[in-house]
Amino acid sequence: MTRSLHALAYARPSSLESAADGRRLGLETSQGSTPHGREDHPRFFAGFLTSPRIASAGLLAVADVAAARYYQPQLRASLDPVVTGNGDRLRFESFSGCGGVYARLDVLAAGLDGDRIGHGTTNVDVNNPLREALSRIGSDDPLHLRVGPDEMAVTTLGGPVVEKKVPLPDRWLRGFAEAQVVAAGFDLRAELPAAEAVRFLRALPRSGGRGPSQGALWVVPAGRGLRQTTRPVPGAVCLPGPERLAALQRVLRYATALRVYGPPAGTEASAAAAWEVVLPGMRLTLTLSPMASRGFSGEGGVLEALATDEAAEDAELVSVLLAWEPTIDIADLAASSGLSRERVKAALVRLGTSGRVGYDTAEAAYFHRELPYDAARVERHNPRLRSALALLDAGAVTLAGALGTVTAEDGHVHRVREDAGRLSCTCRWWAEYRGGRGPCKHALAVRMARRGATVGAAEGGVPDGASNSVPGGTGVADVADAGRPGARQDEGTTARISGGAR
Repeated sequence: MTRSLHALAYARPSSLESAADGRRLGLETSQGSTPHGREDHPRFFAGFLTSPRIASAGLLAVADVAAARYYQPQLRASLDPVVTGNGDRLRFESFSGCGGVYARLDVLAAGLDGDRIGHGTTNVDVNNPLREALSRIGSDDPLHLRVGPDEMAVTTLGGPVVEKKVPLPDRWLRGFAEAQVVAAGFDLRAELPAAEAVRFLRALPRSGGRGPSQGALWVVPAGRGLRQTTRPVPGAVCLPGPERLAALQRVLRYATALRVYGPPAGTEASAAAAWEVVLPGMRLTLTLSPMASRGFSGEGGVLEALATDEAAEDAELVSVLLAWEPTIDIADLAASSGLSRERVKAALVRLGTSGRVGYDTAEAAYFHRELPYDAARVERHNPRLRSALALLDAGAVTLAGALGTVTAEDGHVHRVREDAGRLSCTCRWWAEYRGGRGPCKHALAVRMARRGATVGAAEGGVPDGASNSVPGGTGVADVADAGRPGARQDEGTTARISGGAR
């Protein structure tokens, strides 16, 4: 796993102070993106929180996830949450150190009372003294929130006085992209009133519980609540690793409802799901990966949309049209860009790999943000897509009508078959996941070769490594296994492909 050190620089530590007119919560910002470009310490908001205790609890829940590892918890990891100003709300986001839990607190307009909400994204300092102070807030005395430097400090900053250097794994960045792709396929599966929500969540195991070795837990709507079951009965929603919902305990007493989102009914395998606690003027959402031992980074949901130059070019066009919208209207983007809705969606997926969009399950819409990390390197660290490109470069993919045959140097041959637009493979990856984690490298290589063959045929030629194109219908291709047997392939992001094949 590739890791690097990410440097965060703050003008001062975030703090909670007492003042004559109430308490003042100052959240300091690091370098971030704004409509005016990169800024060292952007300022997004100054005003009052309408529900101080609830907002404090929600912010602590997001910080809890950032500091947690739900798989192999003996390894510590902590990264300051990300804050985005979308003009009408503030979003605080974090990812667990193990890459399997994504948390977001949306403080909506009803939860804020102050000046204009800015636009942009940056890290926000949540240090241990601040966590302790927030946990002691016990009244609804006025609480003034400042996100970014105060007005006097804007012109007097003499350089950062607080620096943090934290490990930033590439798989953590890929998790942001995969989590939003997974969430975009969710439906609202259950909604519980406050009393039932509290009863259900408090009955879940806090630790240990049904770990990966004991199988998944499912929940099914029953009356006004949810009932636990050990198998995916009709209408059930997977709850993989219920102890990973522990951060919701922070806000349970303030909940007005609980919403559960998951893939369409009928999914029998362990699957991801999102759990949203509705709060006065806010929403706290935790999205869980399909297994506690399985982070989002290897889900492969972005691969199909990223394996063409068309998606890359469309993403460049769509990115120009983004304006820090809290909800991205795909129809408007399609009209403005001249692209189809499907191509706009693929472009948003690609933008998600560099942290430029997220997905809000409550509003069933993408939103614009710019993660404050050097996400460009993600394109260089993608085992599955790199392996597919290597297969193409080696001429290991042959398309010959309905059948192709390729034998690798080590003698391994894998058959890739298409049925109703879906590719399957005879490799071990497909046998284990059956497409549940995106295409294997062989299927991905075949898909790219077919696109390249189609482009080549349209231009009067056929690319190397493809003897014929099979642009539609049912076909079979055999792909050499370029990876070592048994190698772990659990990650996927993006690469640029000239003409669909290299």
